[in-house]
Amino acid sequence: MQILRTTKQATELVWQWRRRDASVGLVPTMGALHEGHLSLARTSVGQCDHTVTTIFVNPTQFAPHEDLSRYPRTIDADLEGLRREGVSAVFVPESDDIYPPGFSTSVQPPSVAQSLEGEFRPTHFQGVATVVLKLFHILPTTHAFFGQKDYQQLCVIRAMVRDLNVPIEIVACPTVRETDGLAMSSRNRYLNAEQRIRALRLFAALDAAEHAVHDGQRDAATIERIMQATLLADGPEQGVDSIDYAKLVDAQTLQPIRQLDDRAVALIAAKVGATRLIDNRLIDP
Repeated sequence: MQILRTTKQATELVWQWRRRDASVGLVPTMGALHEGHLSLARTSVGQCDHTVTTIFVNPTQFAPHEDLSRYPRTIDADLEGLRREGVSAVFVPESDDIYPPGFSTSVQPPSVAQSLEGEFRPTHFQGVATVVLKLFHILPTTHAFFGQKDYQQLCVIRAMVRDLNVPIEIVACPTVRETDGLAMSSRNRYLNAEQRIRALRLFAALDAAEHAVHDGQRDAATIERIMQATLLADGPEQGVDSIDYAKLVDAQTLQPIRQLDDRAVALIAAKVGATRLIDNRLIDP
C-alpha cells in the first residue's frame, strides 16, 4: 500500500492506473476510521482494479464553533485497517497542499444542500462540495464510494457531479450499524456509557416511523411527531438532549412532503450530551 503525501504524487499514480484502462475507486474520509469506512474501502476493492483512500480532516466544512480541533486523529490505526482491506494507496495531504496560500475559490453547493443540515450548518456543504471536487480533480478515479449514513451529503455530491459534468460514478453504500442499531460514526467515541445508551433513540425513532408507515400512516407531519416523541420520550435522562430536526422528506429532492405517496427518507439530527448525531432511513409507502 502506497502512502501519497502530495497532490502531484496522487495524480500521477491514478493516471498511471487509468492509462492501463484500470478501474479506480476513491474512498474519501476524514480518518478516525471505523467499520463503516472500512466497508466502503472493501466494496471499492471488490469492484475496482485499484482503490485509493483519502485521509484529510477538511477545515472548510467546520464552522468556528464546531469540533475541528477535537476531531479524532488515529492515523496509524487507520493505515493498518486500510492495509488489511487491500487498499492500493492512501492520500494523506497537508492542509496547505489542498488549500494553498491565497486560496479563495469555492463551490456553491446545489439546491439539495439548502434544507436540513443546510439550515443548521449553513457553511458545511460549501466546504464539503469544494473539497470533494478538488479530490475528484487530484484523484481522477472512475468511481467514488460514499455511505448512505450521510444521506444529504450523498445527494449533494450526486447533484454536483451531475450539474458540473464530472466524469465519475458515485456509488452509494448502506449504513453500517453496531449490533444494537446505532449508526457507526467517528463521533460515537465522544459518548460516555450513559450517552451511548441514549443515542439509540435515533434508531428507535426511525423504527417508529417505519412501523407507523407499515401500519398505514401516510401523513408526514404525524410521522414526524412520532419520531420526535420517540427521541424525547422520558426526558433527557433517557432520550436525546435536543433535536435539530426529525423530518420525512422526498428521497430525491429532500423537499418537504405532506403525504407519503412515493419513496421518502426520514432524517434525524439530534444531540446527546455535546455530541451531534445524524441518522436516516429510506421509507417506501
